[in-house]
Amino acid sequence: MNDLLGIGSRVNHPAYGFGVIIQLHKVAYDVCFQTYGIKSVGKEYDKWEIIEAIATEAEVTFTAAEVSLKRILQTWSGISEVVPLADKWKDGTLILKPEDPTLKSKDMPIETFFHKIVMVRDRLRVMEQRINASKNLSDEEKVNLQQYLTRIYGSLTTFNVLFKYKENSFVGERSKAMA
Repeated sequence: MNDLLGIGSRVNHPAYGFGVIIQLHKVAYDVCFQTYGIKSVGKEYDKWEIIEAIATEAEVTFTAAEVSLKRILQTWSGISEVVPLADKWKDGTLILKPEDPTLKSKDMPIETFFHKIVMVRDRLRVMEQRINASKNLSDEEKVNLQQYLTRIYGSLTTFNVLFKYKENSFVGERSKAMA
């Protein structure tokens, strides 16, 4: 039997892919997998690759769980959720046409452009989390940076027309004030 893995341990399962142990039971782990969600895996299971083992503790406190979750989010921050493109834009083309007719226009699939917009949004969210978690910034500096990020989100609201669901859209200052 392998040494017991603690909450926050990262694994790579041959069938489910990458995951993080989020809860311990008497005979199994609850593991949150990127693609398949939460699955129970027996503690005797030895076919997965242990990417990072976190030692088990006799008692896990809420603060320890928060620290583990924060570390997990930072480690996996490159992972973005699947955000659907509005149906009317599927298989569409974005055309950038310069005023000067001697210059060539640029065409690209809207899905490609949309993917880049979603990546920008995800990276802004990670930056926001890192600002909030920073121990090197004062509260005033955090608030100033948060306000700047909110203005950036506001500048990106033009692209909300591409999102299938409103909850995936960018929200600026005016929209946050109304919420």
